[in-house]
This record gives sequence, C-alpha cells and structure tokens, in this order.
Amino acid sequence: MEKLKKIKNSIVFKSLAGVIILLIIFSIVVSIIGYEGVTAVLLEQYADGAFRTARSAAETVNPDHIDDMLESEGHSLEYQRSYEQMQHLCNTQGVTFIYVIIPDVTDYGHITFLISTINENVHYTKYPFGYVRETTNDDYREKYRLLYEGKSDQELVIRDRGYIETDPHITAMIPLKDSNGQTQGILCVQRQMDGLVTGRRSFVIKVFLAMTVLVIVIIIIEGLFLSKTILYPLTKISEEAERFARENVAAETKLKEFIRTDDEVGILASSIDQMEEQVQEYMEDLTRITAEKQKISTEMQLASRIQNGMLPDSSPAFPDRHEFDVFGVMDPAREVGGDFFDYFLIDEDHLCIMIADVSGKGVPAALFMMSSKIILINNALAGGSPAETLEQSNAMLCRKNVGDMFVTVWVGVLEISTGRLTAASAGHEYPVLKEAGGKFELVKDRRGFVLGGMEGSKYKEYEILLTPGAKLFVYTDGLPEATDANNQMFGIDRMIEALNTTPEAPVMDVMENVLIAVSSFVGDEEQFDDLTMVCLEYRGNNPEK
Repeated sequence: MEKLKKIKNSIVFKSLAGVIILLIIFSIVVSIIGYEGVTAVLLEQYADGAFRTARSAAETVNPDHIDDMLESEGHSLEYQRSYEQMQHLCNTQGVTFIYVIIPDVTDYGHITFLISTINENVHYTKYPFGYVRETTNDDYREKYRLLYEGKSDQELVIRDRGYIETDPHITAMIPLKDSNGQTQGILCVQRQMDGLVTGRRSFVIKVFLAMTVLVIVIIIIEGLFLSKTILYPLTKISEEAERFARENVAAETKLKEFIRTDDEVGILASSIDQMEEQVQEYMEDLTRITAEKQKISTEMQLASRIQNGMLPDSSPAFPDRHEFDVFGVMDPAREVGGDFFDYFLIDEDHLCIMIADVSGKGVPAALFMMSSKIILINNALAGGSPAETLEQSNAMLCRKNVGDMFVTVWVGVLEISTGRLTAASAGHEYPVLKEAGGKFELVKDRRGFVLGGMEGSKYKEYEILLTPGAKLFVYTDGLPEATDANNQMFGIDRMIEALNTTPEAPVMDVMENVLIAVSSFVGDEEQFDDLTMVCLEYRGNNPEK
C-alpha cells in the first residue's frame, strides 16, 4: 500500500496521468468532430441517392393523369405501368419504399396513398391504394405545405432519433407537377440508414482503437523519457537529500556526476552539491565556534568565581564584633563585573569600607577592577587616611592606564570606639545616612575626580559621627539607573523609599527591601549595569543592637 501511494505521488505518474487525460480529451473531441463529419458525408450521399431515385420514379408518373388514376381506383393500365416501374426501381435502387401521396391541403393533417411500393428484401408492409392516414408529425406537415405551395422543389426528412415505425431512415420528397405547374401529388423515397449507422460505428471503433494504440505508445515513450530525464535525476536528488539530512556530510561523488543536464533539474543538482558543501563548512565553523564559546564561557564562569571569592564573607562578616554589622552585595550585568566592594579591619579599632565602580563592563572592567581593588586595599592597610588612600591609588593607576579607564570610589574609615566615620569620594555616588531613630536621607558629600582620570588629583575628607542605631548605605550607579520597559530609571527617590520601608530592620533586610523594589520596577528587562551596595549599622558598645 505504501509503495502504491509512493507511485501515485511520483512526478512521472502525475505527468503520465496528465498526458493520458489530455489524450482522452483530444480523442473525445476528434471522435465528436469525426462522428459529425462522417455522418454529414454519409447523409449527403444517402440523400443524393434518394433524390436521384425520386426523380427517376417521378418520370414513371404523369401528373396530368393522377385524377384518372384515382377514378380508376388503381385498375387502369397507366396506373399498373407506373406501379410496376416504381416497384422495379424500389428493388434495384436499394430503397425501402417508393410511394406517391396526396395530402389534404386544408391542413395537411392527412395523406392519401396513391401508389405504394416496397422493396422485396424488407419485412415491412406496403399501404394499399387509397389508404388514408394521419400525417406523421408537424415536420412532415410543414414540408408537405412547402412542396404543395411551390415554395420548395425538394424536402428531406431524417428520422434516426425518438420513436419511429421503422429503422433509422431518410425520406426524400419531390412535388409531382402537371403541365400547368400545379402540384398534384408528392413522390417520396424512403431509404434505410443501416449503411450510415454501420459506417459511423465502424468509424468510432477505428478511432477508439487508433487512440488506444496511440495512448499506449505515448505512455511507453513518455514514461521512458520522463524516467530518464526526470524520475532518475529526481530520485538521485531525493536519495542524496535524505542521506545528507541523516549524515550531515557532503557526498564524495557529486550529483553532477550523475546528472549532466543544464536544465532546471541539472541546476537543482548543482545547487544541492553547493548547499551540502556550504552546510558542511557552516557546521564545522559552528562546531568550532561553539567549542570556543564553551571554552570562553567556562573561563568566564571561573573568572566569576574568582571575583566572587575576592568579595567579603557573607553576613555576619565579623561575628566576634558586636559594635557594628556590615553587609554588601554585588550583582554583575555579565559573568564578571566592574564593581567591587570590601570591608576589613585596619586594626582593632578601625574598620575600612570601600565601594567602587569601574568604567565599562565585562572582562576589561573586571581586570581593571582587580588591579584597582588590590591597590586601594594595600594603600588603606598602609594606614593612610581615606584622602591619602585615594591620592596614592590614583597616582599608581594613572602610571600604566593603557586602556584609559577610570574608577569611582568611596572610602570610609570607621573609628569603632567613638563612631567617628572619616570618608572621601572619588566621583562616586552620594551615600545615604540614617541617624538613630530617624530615616534614610541622602548625604551630598564633597566628591573629587575619578581615579585613573588625571595625575595629581587631590581629595578632601569629611567626617560623620555615627551614634548607636545609625546606618550608612553606599551603592554604585547601577542601582538608581536601573531601567524599566518604558526606559524610566529607578532613581534616587525610589531607592530611599525602599530603604525606609523598614529602616530599623537588620542590614540584610534593608538590602533585601531595595533588591525587591528594583526587581519589581525593572521586571523582565535586561540588566545593563552592575548593581552593588553596602550597608553598615553602628551599634557602639551596646551589644543588644
């Protein structure tokens, strides 16, 4: 069943079916035209013969003596002579009937038979002298009228359809006119159309046989032609397409080795050969690129783990110190980021907090961040003030800044015993401060130039006195500049509002409120910048806080 379905769906089968349908239509048209033509020719021959016989028979009757024949009721010598001559013509000319009738001229609805002869080889019965019958139909009535009124010299009736008393036949009619030109009767010759029917049947049979032979020959020739020029090439192309889809390897022997034509099939074969080579090259390139991307992805994941490993431990960062609590988080826009933060003890009474944002993103920013962080931490541990730490770090970063990159930094040193915070900013975002029992508010500090941007930059310090219960929040610009689907920024106001959701909560909960607010605002939009923040709570000597 599957094989039969495949054959039916093949191009050769469809092509042959189309040719056969066209041949059948052509045969029908030719048969109809031929049938009508043969019928017309044979009918013309039959009619011509019937009219010649009618004219010959008319010479045996004297129209001037028709009244005498009627009076003698067919017993006169002249009537007998006319009858015998007509009978002889009927037998020798191969016609069925020769008869003379006199129509009722009032309405031509009845006819009277004067002379009626019948061929001796037929089984019909002739009408006796004086027999009256109704006119066969309106067609006969009209023709009688035309002949009697002198409007026609001959008429022909063809009866081969519908109900007829005899087999299909024609009837030729001519008027019998006396010496005065008046029609005295109508002479009719009826001839069977058995020869015409036989001729037409023979023609149809011959046409049918001829077309059948022609169809068979064309099918064989067309099948061989299509098989060689279309089926074989398309089969090769189909097999090669299935093989390539299965193996994804270009064939060693190209389709053009089998299909050497320059027609559409040949062009298709060449295109498939070229496509296979291009697809194979593409797959090789894709495999190589995928492997390279996988390698890069692995390396980036390793770099991300290294970067995360350099960040301070999770809260509590200093479990043995109850005077303060500090917590930070960094969410890079890519695998690695350019932001960083850190908090560490310079000595037992001084806590250093720093947060920074390197220009750019990705690997270059991450590398510059690593070097900047190391330099900043080393200078801070050396015991310098925040301003000195920024100045010394700026000098070192400007010496070999081949990438012309820069970093914004906020550095603060908390004197744990007194709550005195000394800070300096290198172009960084304003910090946010919450006094004990109050709410978070923006602190517009004095900001210097970014690190790595210009040699010799100077930085000014400022002090904030933290009382037990105070909190300090620092962040990078990725937080206020987070953007939603309408290209609107999260902004400072929303950030402070999120901080004040539960300002007295622990630092981790405060940070969680901010992260929830940012995520809800941004929705499914892609993150374009690193998001980093640190929150410090000063408890002083009250370990209950």
